[in-house]
Amino acid sequence: MREATRSVRQMEALLGPDPLTEALRGKIREMILALTEAELKEVLVAQPYERSAERQGYRHGRKRRSITTGLGAAVIQLPRARLIEDGQVREWHSALIRRYERRAPSVDCALLGAYLAGANGRRIRGALSPLLRGAPLSKSAISRIVGRLQALFCSWRERSLKAFPLTVLYLDAIALRVRIANKVLSAPVLVALGVGRDGQKEVLDLELLTSESTSCWSGFVQGLISRGLGRPRLVVIDGNKGLRAAVEQSWPKVAVQRCTVHKLRNLERHVPRHALEEMRSDYHRIIWANSLDEARKAYREFISKWKKLAPKVAASLEEGGEELLTFYSFPKSQWKSLRTTNVIERLNGEFRRRVKTQGSLPDAQAAERLLFGLLVSGQIRMRRINGWRELNQISMSEAA
Repeated sequence: MREATRSVRQMEALLGPDPLTEALRGKIREMILALTEAELKEVLVAQPYERSAERQGYRHGRKRRSITTGLGAAVIQLPRARLIEDGQVREWHSALIRRYERRAPSVDCALLGAYLAGANGRRIRGALSPLLRGAPLSKSAISRIVGRLQALFCSWRERSLKAFPLTVLYLDAIALRVRIANKVLSAPVLVALGVGRDGQKEVLDLELLTSESTSCWSGFVQGLISRGLGRPRLVVIDGNKGLRAAVEQSWPKVAVQRCTVHKLRNLERHVPRHALEEMRSDYHRIIWANSLDEARKAYREFISKWKKLAPKVAASLEEGGEELLTFYSFPKSQWKSLRTTNVIERLNGEFRRRVKTQGSLPDAQAAERLLFGLLVSGQIRMRRINGWRELNQISMSEAA
Protein backbone atom coordinates (compact mmCIF):
# COMPACT_ATOMS: atom_id res chain seq x y z
CA MET A 1 0.00 0.00 0.00
CA ARG A 2 2.87 2.37 0.81
CA GLU A 3 4.48 1.59 -2.55
CA ALA A 4 1.18 2.30 -4.35
CA THR A 5 0.77 5.64 -2.55
CA ARG A 6 4.36 6.61 -3.33
CA SER A 7 3.84 5.69 -6.99
CA VAL A 8 0.75 7.89 -7.18
CA ARG A 9 2.62 10.85 -5.70
CA GLN A 10 5.50 10.40 -8.13
CA MET A 11 3.15 10.40 -11.11
CA GLU A 12 1.32 13.46 -9.81
CA ALA A 13 4.67 15.24 -9.48
CA LEU A 14 5.42 14.32 -13.09
CA LEU A 15 2.04 15.10 -14.69
CA GLY A 16 0.69 17.71 -12.32
CA PRO A 17 -2.37 17.78 -10.03
CA ASP A 18 -5.92 16.81 -11.07
CA PRO A 19 -8.22 19.25 -9.25
CA LEU A 20 -11.42 17.94 -10.88
CA THR A 21 -10.88 14.35 -9.77
CA GLU A 22 -9.75 15.48 -6.31
CA ALA A 23 -12.93 17.54 -5.93
CA LEU A 24 -15.05 14.53 -6.91
CA ARG A 25 -13.17 12.29 -4.50
CA GLY A 26 -13.98 14.69 -1.71
CA LYS A 27 -17.67 14.19 -2.40
CA ILE A 28 -17.65 10.37 -2.54
CA ARG A 29 -18.74 9.91 1.08
CA GLU A 30 -21.52 12.50 0.76
CA MET A 31 -22.85 11.01 -2.46
CA ILE A 32 -22.91 7.42 -1.11
CA LEU A 33 -24.67 8.51 2.07
CA ALA A 34 -27.23 10.56 0.15
CA LEU A 35 -28.00 7.64 -2.16
CA THR A 36 -28.33 5.07 0.64
CA GLU A 37 -30.53 7.44 2.69
CA ALA A 38 -32.82 7.98 -0.29
CA GLU A 39 -32.98 4.22 -0.86
CA LEU A 40 -33.88 3.56 2.78
CA LYS A 41 -36.55 6.29 2.87
CA GLU A 42 -38.23 4.70 -0.15
CA VAL A 43 -38.22 1.26 1.50
CA LEU A 44 -39.48 2.50 4.88
CA VAL A 45 -42.07 4.79 3.27
CA ALA A 46 -41.23 7.36 5.94
CA GLN A 47 -38.81 10.12 6.83
CA PRO A 48 -36.57 9.80 9.94
CA TYR A 49 -38.64 10.08 13.15
CA GLU A 50 -41.88 10.18 11.14
CA ARG A 51 -44.85 8.28 12.60
CA SER A 52 -47.34 6.99 10.05
CA ALA A 53 -49.55 3.99 9.31
CA GLU A 54 -47.65 3.36 6.07
CA ARG A 55 -44.29 2.98 7.77
CA GLN A 56 -42.67 -0.39 6.88
CA GLY A 57 -39.97 -0.60 9.57
CA TYR A 58 -37.60 1.38 11.75
CA ARG A 59 -33.97 2.49 11.85
CA HIS A 60 -31.50 1.24 14.40
CA GLY A 61 -28.22 3.09 14.13
CA ARG A 62 -25.38 2.88 11.63
CA LYS A 63 -22.47 0.60 10.80
CA ARG A 64 -19.04 1.46 9.51
CA ARG A 65 -18.25 0.31 5.97
CA SER A 66 -15.22 0.85 3.77
CA ILE A 67 -15.68 0.63 0.02
CA THR A 68 -13.31 1.26 -2.88
CA THR A 69 -14.79 3.04 -5.89
CA GLY A 70 -13.36 4.22 -9.18
CA LEU A 71 -12.49 7.49 -7.43
CA GLY A 72 -10.72 5.92 -4.47
CA ALA A 73 -11.62 4.50 -1.06
CA ALA A 74 -14.35 5.88 1.19
CA VAL A 75 -15.28 5.04 4.79
CA ILE A 76 -18.95 5.65 5.48
CA GLN A 77 -21.48 5.15 8.27
CA LEU A 78 -24.10 3.07 6.47
CA PRO A 79 -27.65 3.38 7.92
CA ARG A 80 -29.21 0.25 9.40
CA ALA A 81 -32.88 -0.64 9.56
CA ARG A 82 -35.30 -3.47 10.27
CA LEU A 83 -38.25 -4.08 7.97
CA ILE A 84 -41.61 -5.48 9.03
CA GLU A 85 -43.31 -7.72 6.48
CA ASP A 86 -46.35 -9.89 7.27
CA GLY A 87 -45.59 -9.62 10.94
CA GLN A 88 -41.99 -10.79 10.43
CA VAL A 89 -38.95 -8.62 11.13
CA ARG A 90 -35.88 -8.81 8.92
CA GLU A 91 -32.70 -6.78 8.50
CA TRP A 92 -32.62 -4.30 5.63
CA HIS A 93 -29.74 -4.61 3.15
CA SER A 94 -28.90 -1.90 0.67
CA ALA A 95 -29.22 -2.78 -3.00
CA LEU A 96 -26.72 -0.03 -3.79
CA ILE A 97 -23.95 -1.45 -1.58
CA ARG A 98 -24.40 -5.19 -1.34
CA ARG A 99 -23.52 -7.25 1.72
CA TYR A 100 -19.79 -7.87 2.15
CA GLU A 101 -19.04 -5.73 -0.91
CA ARG A 102 -15.74 -3.91 -0.52
CA ARG A 103 -15.22 -2.71 -4.09
CA ALA A 104 -17.51 -1.15 -6.65
CA PRO A 105 -18.12 -3.38 -9.72
CA SER A 106 -16.29 -0.84 -11.91
CA VAL A 107 -13.09 -1.51 -9.92
CA ASP A 108 -13.43 -5.26 -10.45
CA CYS A 109 -14.00 -4.65 -14.18
CA ALA A 110 -10.82 -2.57 -14.37
CA LEU A 111 -8.93 -5.31 -12.53
CA LEU A 112 -10.17 -8.03 -14.88
CA GLY A 113 -9.34 -5.83 -17.87
CA ALA A 114 -5.74 -5.51 -16.65
CA TYR A 115 -5.56 -9.28 -16.02
CA LEU A 116 -6.85 -10.09 -19.51
CA ALA A 117 -4.31 -7.68 -20.98
CA GLY A 118 -1.60 -9.94 -19.56
CA ALA A 119 -0.76 -8.20 -16.26
CA ASN A 120 0.14 -10.20 -13.16
CA GLY A 121 -0.91 -9.29 -9.61
CA ARG A 122 1.96 -6.87 -8.98
CA ARG A 123 1.41 -5.09 -12.28
CA ILE A 124 -2.34 -4.90 -11.69
CA ARG A 125 -1.80 -3.15 -8.35
CA GLY A 126 0.66 -0.77 -9.97
CA ALA A 127 -1.61 -0.01 -12.92
CA LEU A 128 -4.66 0.67 -10.74
CA SER A 129 -2.89 2.61 -7.99
CA PRO A 130 -3.70 6.06 -9.48
CA LEU A 131 -7.35 5.04 -9.66
CA LEU A 132 -7.58 3.50 -6.20
CA ARG A 133 -5.42 6.07 -4.45
CA GLY A 134 -3.58 3.46 -2.42
CA ALA A 135 -6.70 1.56 -1.34
CA PRO A 136 -5.76 -2.03 -0.37
CA LEU A 137 -5.83 -4.60 -3.16
CA SER A 138 -4.30 -7.79 -1.85
CA LYS A 139 -3.09 -10.78 -3.79
CA SER A 140 -5.94 -12.86 -2.37
CA ALA A 141 -8.50 -10.21 -3.42
CA ILE A 142 -7.16 -10.29 -6.97
CA SER A 143 -7.27 -14.09 -6.95
CA ARG A 144 -10.90 -14.09 -5.81
CA ILE A 145 -11.96 -11.65 -8.51
CA VAL A 146 -10.12 -13.54 -11.23
CA GLY A 147 -11.49 -16.80 -9.79
CA ARG A 148 -15.00 -15.71 -10.70
CA LEU A 149 -14.06 -16.41 -14.30
CA GLN A 150 -13.53 -20.07 -13.42
CA ALA A 151 -17.13 -20.53 -12.29
CA LEU A 152 -18.37 -18.74 -15.41
CA PHE A 153 -16.10 -20.90 -17.57
CA CYS A 154 -17.42 -24.12 -16.04
CA SER A 155 -20.99 -22.99 -16.65
CA TRP A 156 -20.13 -21.97 -20.21
CA ARG A 157 -18.65 -25.40 -20.93
CA GLU A 158 -21.84 -27.08 -19.75
CA ARG A 159 -24.26 -24.96 -21.79
CA SER A 160 -26.49 -26.71 -24.32
CA LEU A 161 -25.47 -26.53 -27.98
CA LYS A 162 -28.66 -28.10 -29.27
CA ALA A 163 -30.07 -24.83 -30.61
CA PHE A 164 -26.86 -23.76 -32.36
CA PRO A 165 -27.54 -23.84 -36.16
CA LEU A 166 -24.20 -25.40 -37.08
CA THR A 167 -23.06 -25.40 -40.72
CA VAL A 168 -19.26 -25.35 -40.64
CA LEU A 169 -17.03 -26.52 -37.78
CA TYR A 170 -13.39 -25.50 -37.44
CA LEU A 171 -11.18 -27.60 -35.15
CA ASP A 172 -7.65 -26.63 -34.22
CA ALA A 173 -5.29 -26.37 -31.24
CA ILE A 174 -3.17 -23.63 -29.72
CA ALA A 175 0.05 -24.49 -27.89
CA LEU A 176 0.60 -22.66 -24.59
CA ARG A 177 3.42 -22.85 -22.08
CA VAL A 178 1.85 -24.10 -18.87
CA ARG A 179 3.34 -25.20 -15.56
CA ILE A 180 2.38 -28.83 -14.97
CA ALA A 181 3.84 -30.88 -12.08
CA ASN A 182 6.43 -28.16 -11.41
CA LYS A 183 7.61 -28.21 -15.03
CA VAL A 184 6.86 -25.69 -17.77
CA LEU A 185 5.55 -27.66 -20.74
CA SER A 186 3.98 -26.86 -24.08
CA ALA A 187 0.38 -28.09 -23.85
CA PRO A 188 -2.35 -27.89 -26.52
CA VAL A 189 -5.65 -26.11 -25.94
CA LEU A 190 -8.20 -27.72 -28.26
CA VAL A 191 -10.59 -25.18 -29.78
CA ALA A 192 -13.90 -25.71 -31.58
CA LEU A 193 -15.30 -22.80 -33.56
CA GLY A 194 -18.70 -23.12 -35.21
CA VAL A 195 -20.33 -21.11 -37.96
CA GLY A 196 -24.11 -20.70 -37.80
CA ARG A 197 -26.51 -20.34 -40.71
CA ASP A 198 -26.21 -16.57 -40.40
CA GLY A 199 -22.45 -16.80 -40.94
CA GLN A 200 -21.64 -15.72 -37.39
CA LYS A 201 -18.70 -17.46 -35.76
CA GLU A 202 -18.88 -18.68 -32.17
CA VAL A 203 -16.35 -20.53 -30.03
CA LEU A 204 -18.21 -23.63 -28.89
CA ASP A 205 -15.61 -25.06 -26.54
CA LEU A 206 -11.97 -25.00 -25.51
CA GLU A 207 -10.03 -27.40 -23.31
CA LEU A 208 -6.40 -27.83 -22.35
CA LEU A 209 -5.28 -31.45 -22.71
CA THR A 210 -2.00 -33.37 -22.66
CA SER A 211 -1.75 -34.01 -26.41
CA GLU A 212 -3.54 -33.97 -29.77
CA SER A 213 -3.96 -37.73 -29.88
CA THR A 214 -7.00 -39.45 -31.32
CA SER A 215 -8.34 -40.17 -27.83
CA CYS A 216 -7.96 -36.53 -26.74
CA TRP A 217 -9.63 -35.14 -29.84
CA SER A 218 -12.32 -37.82 -29.75
CA GLY A 219 -13.20 -37.02 -26.14
CA PHE A 220 -13.29 -33.31 -26.98
CA VAL A 221 -15.61 -33.79 -29.98
CA GLN A 222 -17.84 -36.24 -28.10
CA GLY A 223 -18.23 -33.57 -25.42
CA LEU A 224 -19.68 -31.24 -28.07
CA ILE A 225 -22.05 -33.95 -29.30
CA SER A 226 -23.21 -34.82 -25.78
CA ARG A 227 -24.24 -31.19 -25.32
CA GLY A 228 -26.46 -31.37 -28.39
CA LEU A 229 -24.25 -30.14 -31.22
CA GLY A 230 -25.59 -31.36 -34.56
CA ARG A 231 -23.71 -32.88 -37.48
CA PRO A 232 -21.76 -30.24 -39.42
CA ARG A 233 -21.98 -29.89 -43.18
CA LEU A 234 -18.24 -29.36 -43.31
CA VAL A 235 -15.34 -29.80 -40.88
CA VAL A 236 -12.20 -27.74 -41.52
CA ILE A 237 -9.02 -29.13 -39.95
CA ASP A 238 -5.25 -29.18 -40.30
CA GLY A 239 -3.28 -32.34 -41.06
CA ASN A 240 -3.21 -33.78 -37.54
CA LYS A 241 -3.89 -37.51 -37.85
CA GLY A 242 -5.42 -37.82 -34.39
CA LEU A 243 -7.92 -35.08 -35.21
CA ARG A 244 -8.80 -36.61 -38.58
CA ALA A 245 -9.46 -40.00 -36.99
CA ALA A 246 -11.59 -38.44 -34.25
CA VAL A 247 -13.72 -36.59 -36.81
CA GLU A 248 -14.35 -39.81 -38.76
CA GLN A 249 -15.27 -41.67 -35.56
CA SER A 250 -17.71 -38.98 -34.51
CA TRP A 251 -19.31 -38.16 -37.88
CA PRO A 252 -18.66 -40.97 -40.39
CA LYS A 253 -18.31 -39.76 -44.01
CA VAL A 254 -18.70 -36.10 -43.05
CA ALA A 255 -17.25 -33.64 -45.59
CA VAL A 256 -13.73 -32.61 -44.51
CA GLN A 257 -11.62 -29.74 -45.78
CA ARG A 258 -7.90 -29.94 -45.10
CA CYS A 259 -6.27 -26.58 -44.51
CA THR A 260 -4.46 -25.60 -47.71
CA VAL A 261 -2.05 -23.30 -45.85
CA HIS A 262 -0.92 -26.07 -43.51
CA LYS A 263 -0.40 -28.37 -46.48
CA LEU A 264 1.71 -25.75 -48.28
CA ARG A 265 3.96 -25.50 -45.21
CA ASN A 266 4.37 -29.27 -45.27
CA LEU A 267 5.29 -29.22 -48.97
CA GLU A 268 7.88 -26.50 -48.41
CA ARG A 269 9.78 -28.76 -46.00
CA HIS A 270 10.45 -31.29 -48.76
CA VAL A 271 11.34 -29.10 -51.73
CA PRO A 272 14.86 -27.82 -52.54
CA ARG A 273 15.27 -24.10 -51.92
CA HIS A 274 15.97 -23.30 -55.57
CA ALA A 275 12.64 -24.88 -56.58
CA LEU A 276 10.53 -23.34 -53.80
CA GLU A 277 8.85 -20.60 -55.84
CA GLU A 278 8.13 -22.97 -58.70
CA MET A 279 6.47 -25.45 -56.36
CA ARG A 280 4.39 -22.71 -54.75
CA SER A 281 3.20 -21.51 -58.15
CA ASP A 282 2.14 -25.03 -59.15
CA TYR A 283 0.36 -25.51 -55.81
CA HIS A 284 -1.51 -22.22 -56.09
CA ARG A 285 -2.85 -23.32 -59.47
CA ILE A 286 -4.64 -26.08 -57.54
CA ILE A 287 -6.16 -24.07 -54.73
CA TRP A 288 -6.80 -20.86 -56.69
CA ALA A 289 -8.49 -22.52 -59.65
CA ASN A 290 -11.82 -21.31 -61.03
CA SER A 291 -13.57 -24.67 -60.74
CA LEU A 292 -13.21 -28.14 -59.29
CA ASP A 293 -12.41 -29.62 -62.72
CA GLU A 294 -9.64 -27.07 -63.25
CA ALA A 295 -8.28 -27.78 -59.76
CA ARG A 296 -8.25 -31.55 -60.34
CA LYS A 297 -6.38 -31.05 -63.63
CA ALA A 298 -3.76 -28.89 -61.87
CA TYR A 299 -3.56 -31.49 -59.10
CA ARG A 300 -2.78 -34.31 -61.54
CA GLU A 301 -0.16 -32.19 -63.31
CA PHE A 302 1.47 -31.34 -59.96
CA ILE A 303 1.75 -35.01 -58.98
CA SER A 304 3.12 -36.03 -62.36
CA LYS A 305 5.76 -33.27 -62.37
CA TRP A 306 6.95 -33.39 -58.77
CA LYS A 307 7.16 -37.17 -58.54
CA LYS A 308 10.18 -36.78 -60.80
CA LEU A 309 11.63 -33.61 -59.24
CA ALA A 310 10.94 -34.22 -55.53
CA PRO A 311 9.03 -37.43 -54.73
CA LYS A 312 8.41 -36.45 -51.11
CA VAL A 313 6.59 -33.31 -52.25
CA ALA A 314 4.26 -35.36 -54.45
CA ALA A 315 3.70 -37.90 -51.69
CA SER A 316 2.82 -35.15 -49.21
CA LEU A 317 0.24 -33.67 -51.59
CA GLU A 318 -1.27 -37.10 -52.27
CA GLU A 319 -1.62 -37.58 -48.50
CA GLY A 320 -4.07 -34.65 -48.47
CA GLY A 321 -5.84 -35.89 -51.58
CA GLU A 322 -9.37 -34.79 -52.42
CA GLU A 323 -9.86 -33.30 -48.96
CA LEU A 324 -7.78 -30.34 -50.13
CA LEU A 325 -10.46 -29.62 -52.75
CA THR A 326 -13.69 -30.03 -50.77
CA PHE A 327 -14.27 -26.28 -50.59
CA TYR A 328 -14.95 -26.18 -54.35
CA SER A 329 -18.34 -27.82 -53.64
CA PHE A 330 -19.47 -24.68 -51.84
CA PRO A 331 -20.49 -21.33 -53.37
CA LYS A 332 -17.47 -19.47 -54.74
CA SER A 333 -17.98 -16.55 -52.35
CA GLN A 334 -17.10 -18.90 -49.44
CA TRP A 335 -13.97 -20.48 -50.88
CA LYS A 336 -11.57 -18.08 -49.19
CA SER A 337 -13.00 -18.81 -45.72
CA LEU A 338 -13.42 -22.56 -46.15
CA ARG A 339 -10.13 -23.67 -47.69
CA THR A 340 -8.01 -22.82 -44.63
CA THR A 341 -8.25 -22.78 -40.85
CA ASN A 342 -7.28 -19.09 -40.92
CA VAL A 343 -10.57 -18.25 -39.21
CA ILE A 344 -9.49 -20.09 -36.08
CA GLU A 345 -5.77 -19.35 -36.60
CA ARG A 346 -6.51 -15.63 -36.24
CA LEU A 347 -8.29 -16.39 -32.99
CA ASN A 348 -5.32 -18.42 -31.84
CA GLY A 349 -3.01 -15.56 -32.83
CA GLU A 350 -4.94 -13.24 -30.52
CA PHE A 351 -4.65 -15.77 -27.72
CA ARG A 352 -0.88 -16.01 -28.20
CA ARG A 353 -0.46 -12.25 -28.31
CA ARG A 354 -2.23 -11.83 -24.96
CA VAL A 355 -0.42 -14.61 -23.11
CA LYS A 356 3.13 -14.02 -24.38
CA THR A 357 3.68 -11.32 -21.72
CA GLN A 358 3.28 -13.97 -19.02
CA GLY A 359 5.96 -16.37 -20.24
CA SER A 360 4.12 -19.37 -18.84
CA LEU A 361 0.77 -19.85 -17.13
CA PRO A 362 0.63 -21.32 -13.60
CA ASP A 363 -1.74 -24.21 -14.38
CA ALA A 364 -4.31 -25.59 -16.82
CA GLN A 365 -7.20 -23.75 -15.20
CA ALA A 366 -5.39 -20.42 -15.55
CA ALA A 367 -4.85 -21.06 -19.26
CA GLU A 368 -8.48 -21.95 -19.94
CA ARG A 369 -9.72 -19.12 -17.72
CA LEU A 370 -7.63 -16.52 -19.53
CA LEU A 371 -8.70 -17.64 -23.00
CA PHE A 372 -12.35 -17.75 -21.93
CA GLY A 373 -12.06 -14.29 -20.36
CA LEU A 374 -10.71 -12.84 -23.59
CA LEU A 375 -13.74 -14.21 -25.42
CA VAL A 376 -16.54 -13.16 -23.07
CA SER A 377 -15.04 -9.73 -22.38
CA GLY A 378 -15.35 -8.78 -26.04
CA GLN A 379 -11.60 -8.20 -26.41
CA ILE A 380 -11.60 -10.71 -29.26
CA ARG A 381 -14.30 -10.04 -31.85
CA MET A 382 -15.29 -12.38 -34.64
CA ARG A 383 -16.93 -11.35 -37.88
CA ARG A 384 -19.12 -13.38 -40.20
CA ILE A 385 -17.36 -15.57 -42.74
CA ASN A 386 -17.14 -14.58 -46.38
CA GLY A 387 -20.22 -15.46 -48.44
CA TRP A 388 -22.39 -16.10 -45.38
CA ARG A 389 -25.59 -15.23 -47.28
CA GLU A 390 -25.08 -18.36 -49.39
CA LEU A 391 -24.27 -20.77 -46.57
CA ASN A 392 -27.36 -22.85 -47.24
CA GLN A 393 -26.51 -23.25 -50.92
CA ILE A 394 -24.23 -26.23 -50.51
CA SER A 395 -24.12 -29.00 -53.05
CA MET A 396 -21.96 -32.01 -52.32
CA SER A 397 -22.67 -33.73 -55.61
CA GLU A 398 -19.23 -32.87 -57.00
CA ALA A 399 -17.52 -34.20 -53.89
CA ALA A 400 -19.02 -37.64 -54.27
